[in-house]
Amino acid sequence: MAFNPTLKKAYWSVAIVGGLYIAFLALLLNPWLQRHALYANKIHASWWTDLNKPEQFGYLKNQIQSFDIATPDGEVLYAWHVLPLALYAKHEAALIQGPAGPPDDVTQTLAFKLLATDPESRLVINFHGNAGTVGQGWRTDTYRALATGSADKIHVLTVDYRGFGYSTGSPNEQGLITDGVALVKWALEVAQIPPDRIILLGQSLGTAVTTAVAEYFVLQSQTEFSGIVLVAGFSDIPTLMLTYSIGGFVPILSAFRPYPALQQFFARHIRDTWQTAVRLENLVRHSKNVNLVLIHAKNDFDIPWKHSDALFYAAANATSEEGMTLKQIDGVKETMDLGEGGWVNSWNAGAQGNNGMKRIRQEIVRHGGHNRIVTYPVVAKAVLRSFGLVI
Repeated sequence: MAFNPTLKKAYWSVAIVGGLYIAFLALLLNPWLQRHALYANKIHASWWTDLNKPEQFGYLKNQIQSFDIATPDGEVLYAWHVLPLALYAKHEAALIQGPAGPPDDVTQTLAFKLLATDPESRLVINFHGNAGTVGQGWRTDTYRALATGSADKIHVLTVDYRGFGYSTGSPNEQGLITDGVALVKWALEVAQIPPDRIILLGQSLGTAVTTAVAEYFVLQSQTEFSGIVLVAGFSDIPTLMLTYSIGGFVPILSAFRPYPALQQFFARHIRDTWQTAVRLENLVRHSKNVNLVLIHAKNDFDIPWKHSDALFYAAANATSEEGMTLKQIDGVKETMDLGEGGWVNSWNAGAQGNNGMKRIRQEIVRHGGHNRIVTYPVVAKAVLRSFGLVI
């Protein structure tokens, strides 16, 4: 019996799309292609812009000091130091006389001296998500929002990971962690900013980098920062791939939900797994003091907000030596309903003093999507609160 022509065309259309999808996943079993897909470091929209000219991104002349940081394994990272607006205005006449682009010695620049010599300066170290550069998309608006929160005190430091933008090398999990550690060490050892005046802020992939870097410093030297802010985070890459869709539309492994064996097969072949929930639990367990804020938009179609639930439960569970069930945590956590603004979950363990205090706050907002949310006041307010500049 012959197929109806319309049904035949539909059959072949589905078969072709299905075949291309399977071929796409098969290609991703190759580690090189897999990392290019995960980090998307060659995908950016700044081909026609010069990162050394921040005026192209709406900044004032030399409000951003670009510079290079060397990593211990031989890579050179491109970084931005964003000056707070009021401080820039106060020193504008001198700042605009400086050259554009990375200097031979950043410690001789006025921007560096304004950060390093002010005992009241605060520093937000920002780790961006995958794809693009420090100057892409909503990222420049993020720095602007943060640098005007306390207009003369809050500096922003951000970097392009290896293989991104003007930085050398190729990205992989351990490499990005090395990059993050190098950036924080620069702040601690070169700029000599104490950790209680530093906040680590990450968005999307940057939440995994932030958590890994914070864990490193706690385990290596018991260094604890003023705060850790994770925006649009995820528990780990294999779990994320089960629900993740490119652009919110093209599924990675969720199409195999009826076939768990196939899902697990592909998940086992993911090289860079970024076990953020495990690292976060380890970080909280080994810290004396924790000031952690998790922020996620309910309308994030890239990384579902439920991933922040997993991170919240992992962090809260780590405050108990015996461990707790989800039901126990739900019974103790404090919840505040903000209506159209979303809701807040809070978890406090310990007490101020020698025994330490562990504060975990989860803010779910109803709007903001995956990328724009990091420019919203909820993030800037979390930074101000973590610095103790607001209650």
